[in-house]
Amino acid sequence: YQRRVREAVVSTQSTGKLLKEMGVSGGWQFTDVWGLDPELLMMVPQPVAAVVLLYPISGNTENWATEKVKGTTLVSDKVFFMRQTVGNACGTVGILHSILNNSDTVPYGETLVSFKAECAGVDPMDRAKKLEQSQNIAEMHATAASSGQTAAPSPEEKVNLHFVAFVCVDGHMYELDGRKEKPMNWGPCQSDELLGKAAIACKQYMSCDPDEVRFTVVALSKME
Repeated sequence: YQRRVREAVVSTQSTGKLLKEMGVSGGWQFTDVWGLDPELLMMVPQPVAAVVLLYPISGNTENWATEKVKGTTLVSDKVFFMRQTVGNACGTVGILHSILNNSDTVPYGETLVSFKAECAGVDPMDRAKKLEQSQNIAEMHATAASSGQTAAPSPEEKVNLHFVAFVCVDGHMYELDGRKEKPMNWGPCQSDELLGKAAIACKQYMSCDPDEVRFTVVALSKME
């Protein structure tokens, strides 16, 4: 994996800017995961609250993920999940999934506190509509995107790269993809196992397209 990494669409610089805009504190930052083998995973600061994978959508990844969704029957009601209806906002949705499923450990600002409260008892599609209507989060996204090292795509531009988040909730690891109808349950997982088990999931995505190089993995880590 370390030979296949390349910077794509969003950098840890711009995700760091977005976390700051969202009021995330306590030393939590996104950091690059340079390899998925155990010795390289050991370089990632712990604890890890979420892992985010950026990958190119293909027929192979779509077919594989569809089967994974079909195979998921158990989803804890403690999982915060929302659909993605805003074009090219999968990075923001992935970061929201990462943060809002870690409310007990990752402090964040009043805008996200209010957004999560508004989403309580609302289905994933209605949560997506609330995101569409949130001017504050839209401004955060725009500010962070403009600070990245590559130009931010317009909402209408066709982008074939996609973000998914892996989080540990209620004793299971879930993959959260706003393009899918529900979370994907990857099985039992404790918080200190998240990075290793998410690495296994990322490797499965990579095996769908072994000649593809556009994979990026970052972890939401406590850096201080």
